[in-house]
Amino acid sequence: MAYNALDLPFRRTHSVSLSIAIKQYISSKYDQHPDMFTKDLEAIDQIRNDAINVREPHVSGVRKLVGIQHSKTKLVPFLVAVVRLLNPTAVSQSHLRFELANIVYNLASLYSQLATSAVRTTAEGLKSACNYFCLSAGVISFLKTAVVPELRSTPPEDMDSMTLECLEHLLLAQAQECFWQRAVMDGLKDNLIAKLAAKVSDLYTQASGFGIKSDAISSEWIHHMTAKHYHFAAAAQFRAACESLERRNYGEEVARLRDSLECVSEALREGKWINKTVLGGLQGLKSMVQESLKRAEKDNDVIYLDTVPPKSELKTLERASMVSPKVPKELSSSTLTLGDHSELGQPLFAKLVPYAVHVAASIYAERRDRLINTSIISELEILTSRLHDVLQSLNLPGSLQAVERPLGLPPALVSHAEEIRQQDGINRLKRSMDDISKLKTSDINTFSEGVEVLRSESIEDDQARSKYGTDQWTRPPSKDIACKLYAQIEEIEGYLRSAQNSDELVQEKLKGCENLLKLLVGTDRELEEYVPSSRRPALTAKVEREVGILRACLDEVGRLESRRRRKVQSVKEKAKADDINAAILAEASRLEREYPMQKIEPAQFEDLFEQRLSRYDAERAMLLEEQEEQNQLIHRLDEANKGFLTARKGDNSSKAREHALQKLEGAYFKYREIVANLDGGRKFYNDLAKIVGRFRDECKSFVYQRRVEATQMESDITSAMSSLDISQSSSLKQQKMQESQQLPYSSKAPTEKPLTAPVPTRANITPSAGVWNPGMGIKFGGSVGTNSAGPPSSGLKRGQWDPTRGVQFG
Repeated sequence: MAYNALDLPFRRTHSVSLSIAIKQYISSKYDQHPDMFTKDLEAIDQIRNDAINVREPHVSGVRKLVGIQHSKTKLVPFLVAVVRLLNPTAVSQSHLRFELANIVYNLASLYSQLATSAVRTTAEGLKSACNYFCLSAGVISFLKTAVVPELRSTPPEDMDSMTLECLEHLLLAQAQECFWQRAVMDGLKDNLIAKLAAKVSDLYTQASGFGIKSDAISSEWIHHMTAKHYHFAAAAQFRAACESLERRNYGEEVARLRDSLECVSEALREGKWINKTVLGGLQGLKSMVQESLKRAEKDNDVIYLDTVPPKSELKTLERASMVSPKVPKELSSSTLTLGDHSELGQPLFAKLVPYAVHVAASIYAERRDRLINTSIISELEILTSRLHDVLQSLNLPGSLQAVERPLGLPPALVSHAEEIRQQDGINRLKRSMDDISKLKTSDINTFSEGVEVLRSESIEDDQARSKYGTDQWTRPPSKDIACKLYAQIEEIEGYLRSAQNSDELVQEKLKGCENLLKLLVGTDRELEEYVPSSRRPALTAKVEREVGILRACLDEVGRLESRRRRKVQSVKEKAKADDINAAILAEASRLEREYPMQKIEPAQFEDLFEQRLSRYDAERAMLLEEQEEQNQLIHRLDEANKGFLTARKGDNSSKAREHALQKLEGAYFKYREIVANLDGGRKFYNDLAKIVGRFRDECKSFVYQRRVEATQMESDITSAMSSLDISQSSSLKQQKMQESQQLPYSSKAPTEKPLTAPVPTRANITPSAGVWNPGMGIKFGGSVGTNSAGPPSSGLKRGQWDPTRGVQFG
């Protein structure tokens, strides 16, 4: 090991045929014949072979490990295929679930090796290494929470909880170390670098602690993590000393350098077992600390003469956590990439069970979680919150603590302050609020996308109705058909309004106690300055007796809260073990047998849901018992407090101390309440993401169908109008042709007597010889010898024209 970071080795396996086990499983658990899935079985064997042959740190191995199978245009993730295939009561550890655990573990190994192979001498290299370490930690977290619990048997020793916790914290420590190295490289302020180094040290400590409890973590790794813990503790104190020098706190500088030297010396005790790279870094740090300490002690002894505080009085260094486990989308969101209209298409073995079965299982899980969180856990939290309000109104436990411990800080307050410090107090709350704000924004955007799709389709439909008229555009509006989708809009908007009110309430809570929380996350000295001491009163026997009674009541309050926490945990575990898949599959098989022609829908499982949710009736009935018990306890507490106040009547020596202690205790309980509220808010928005995602997908599917229908309707209307234009044109042409063939006047004789035309008259004028007189009319072939200009004709009959005489007018 020549590198200063550790990576996870690949798990080895043999080449076996996974399809054989799946065939046996299908034959025993389903009515379908395994030969129906021949292509899927071949694909899954190929996927496994690709996965087990990943042995080098290259990004191409990520795809092989999560499973790639090309079948024309179909891309199928192996993990989802296996998860969808499995039945919790079916296969043994040697089959699919164990295969899944091995694949996920090797994915974590690959990411860790990608991180250690990155060049950490450049900013980009450090960023890449940090990202890969976080991804590896996220895969280990997924393995720990989602895969190993589903093995239904004892996991192998290198996958037990202690080993996985150790690996997750180790990977996060190395990711945080990359961030620290980047800060050093960029020359950031010593104060920030010290915070980063302190968090690195904490993570290595946690990893080492889990590693000691594991049988799989080697002693070499434990020595490495121990050395790293002390190394970064020393580095943090060294940087804090540099900051003390800048602030001219010369005594504090010497104290921190001494502590740094002690830490680096502790790290060097592990020198036998750590590699040369880590050892060289420690020796270089030791030399630098020694030189700085020598200079600081000399300057302080000769020039500044500043008091060197003991280590116990040094302010605890703040932590700056910059890393968290990142579950790759191939694991966390793999099911979202499957479906008829998705880029990946249908998963392997998609036809093994109806898709509605998986939707029904998801709906039941949402209802079950809503029932548990809203009707049980939330109600218990409300009861506890009311109890704390009563304590606050009675000025408890502040008044009792002031009497029991008039000087210094009560142990309970010190414990509460330490708890908040370890959780990073206000920073944790603000980070949670930021995360919730991002989730909320994402949910709103997804919801708005679905609403906008519906709105656009409605506008298009109205425009088409105006264009073609209601006689031709006969389909009903969207709101009449998609009543369910439009009802969901109002429902989701109601969720968002309610959530907005809750978010504002939580912000007001934090604003009201933020100053007190800053005191609690500070040093004990600051708390002692805030809490005034009082003189030790002389307690009479009566006062002591009343103090004992009141203390017993407060201890009972603590026990009540502890029991409630255990009940909440028990309900969560019960819900986690509530797997409805087998029951849904049995019901789906019954429906398919009884109604073979009917498509299975999630609504058909409503009776099964109601029956299954009745399992939690006992927990809901338990709320009444809790409320009754709390009412009795509050009554006893009120009586005990009255006796306590009566016994101390006239003693005002500790009023100021009581007030300060009570405010701090109230801030602690408010902090816990805000943490619970934020956890609930995060879960709410995560659950809402599923709802709005499904709503958006249903809107897109509905609008797609409506637009296809509209396109067809427009085509039909256009075709009908074109046919009408052609027929009208033909009839007009035919009519004109018929009119052209008709005579302008009828050839039939008129039935009535026609009017007599007037006869024109002319004056009698005697023309000269040989001149035609129009009054004479026209005579064709007049009588021979009568008014003739030419010689008389001989041999012609009367009325016969002689051509030789020409035409005579007259």
